[in-house]
Formats: sequence, C-alpha cells, structure tokens
Amino acid sequence: MMVPAALLLLGALTAVLAPRLLARADWPDREPVVALWVWQCVVAAVLLCCALSMTLSAAAAWQAVRGHVFAPAPSAVVEAYALGVGGSWAATTAVTLACGGLWTGAMLVREVARARARRRQRRAELLVRSPLLPGEETGNDRLVILEGERPDAWWLPGTAPRLVITTAALRRLKGRQLDALLAHEQGHAQARHDWLLHCSGALAGGFPQVPVFAAFRDEMHRLVELAADDMASRRFGRLTTALALVELNEDRGVFGPCPTPHTQVPQRVNRLLTPPDRLTAGRRLRLTAAAALVPAVPVIVAVVPGLRALG
Repeated sequence: MMVPAALLLLGALTAVLAPRLLARADWPDREPVVALWVWQCVVAAVLLCCALSMTLSAAAAWQAVRGHVFAPAPSAVVEAYALGVGGSWAATTAVTLACGGLWTGAMLVREVARARARRRQRRAELLVRSPLLPGEETGNDRLVILEGERPDAWWLPGTAPRLVITTAALRRLKGRQLDALLAHEQGHAQARHDWLLHCSGALAGGFPQVPVFAAFRDEMHRLVELAADDMASRRFGRLTTALALVELNEDRGVFGPCPTPHTQVPQRVNRLLTPPDRLTAGRRLRLTAAAALVPAVPVIVAVVPGLRALG
C-alpha cells in the first residue's frame, strides 16, 4: 500500500506547488500558449495520480481486480507491490477515488449539456433578432450581422459555428480593426478553447474546495484571451488589436475605477501596447518538454516496484 499512498502524496504536492510556481513566474503572460499547455499537464498529472492510486488500491482490496491488473505479470512483480497489506483502507481509498472519478465525469457531462443549452438558447435568440426572410432557407453562414446599439461580437461554437457582430461594432471598428477582431475570434475557434473552458469549469464546479481546479479555471479564461490576442496581433499588429479592444469595450466602463466583469480588458490592452519580450525558441521548447514529463512522473512512481522486481 506504499505506492498508492505515494501517488496520493505526489498528487497533493503537485496540486499545491504547481499553481504557486506558475503564479510567481513571469513568463505565462509572455507565452500564453505554453502556459496553457503547462496547466493542462499539471492537472493531468493530478488526475493521473488519483487514477493510478485508485487502481492499485482496488487491486489490493479485491482479488478479482488484482487478477485483471496484474494478469500478465510474474508473481515477483505482484509481491513487490505488497498488495496483501492495507485491508479496509485499500477498499475505502479505492471507493472514494472511484466516486471522485464518477463525479468528475458527471460534472463534465453537466458542463457540456449546459453549454449546449446555452448555445441553443442563443441560436434561438439569434433567429428572433435576425429572422429568415420569406423564401430564405437556413444556411451555414459563418458571419451574422445584428442590429444593435451596443458594439459587441462573439463566436457561437457548434456544428455550424458562427461569428456574430452587431452593427454598432461595424460602425466603431475602422479598417483593420475589424480584421483583428475576426482573427481573435477565429483563434478561439481554431484552438478549440471552448473545450478547455468546459473541462476546467467541470473540475472547478465539481470540486470547489480544491484550489488547483479553481486556479485552473481562472487561468484558462485568462490565458485563452491572451492567446487569441496574440494570434490577432501577429496578423494585424498589436496597436490595431488594442484599439479594437478599446472600441468594443469603451462603453462598458471597463476602463473606469469601478470593477466590472471585464476587468481583464485593460490588462490585455496594456499588454498589447507594451509587449513583453518573448522567450527564446529554445526555452519555449524546454518548457514544453518539461511540462510533458510532469504526467509521466506518476506513471514512473507506479511502475518502479515492478521494474525493480524484474531487474
């Protein structure tokens, strides 16, 4: 029972230390795409620790599970894990972690169902505000223009994704600013940022007392916007993208002293106007490779006793 306990301890340490290290680092804002990858690897490592600990605990508690998990393994490998020790603690750990896994799956299903319900509602509202003309058939138009006094634009994902933009936004955005806005929204769609937000929201909603999942959700919402800003600025310039953000959000009071739901917009504008130095290609590659190794650590911890027995 030492390996399942070590895996749980490793998962707890990863959940506590990794968010703190990332919060102190100065490179996530400079390289949001790399930061997105690192966060995914950290959360995957935490979940993998729990899954492996559950599997080994179940193998220690029940002979039937042990037979499936260690079916092709020699007896020396099975003895190396000391699965006969643990008794009720092994069963309790396995059942608790299994319930956590089922709850995670249920939360993800709920999050996806809610997102689809919101999309259906917004599509219904879109049809009311932009009805089909007599004789017109529903098509797969990717751009929808709405009459509106408030400048706004949003990407509506789904089987037939659409970019919705109001006439007020068309009047306010000049020249390449509209192109930068379109590139920003297309960046979200191409990178499938909606699925990142679904997964992080499911984990944070299902386990609100676990800080790493709440931090994961908050950082996903922030980093996907930075990544989309960078995609737009690479094509149309940082100044143009910043001006498009200002034009879209100026009437919402986001640049005033009072906090609003869009408090990140001024920070995004400042970041675009005063761009930090990007990391070198070599350092980005090293960070990406190091992050990819994080989920491999639980696997190594889980297989070390078996490898020693075979060695």
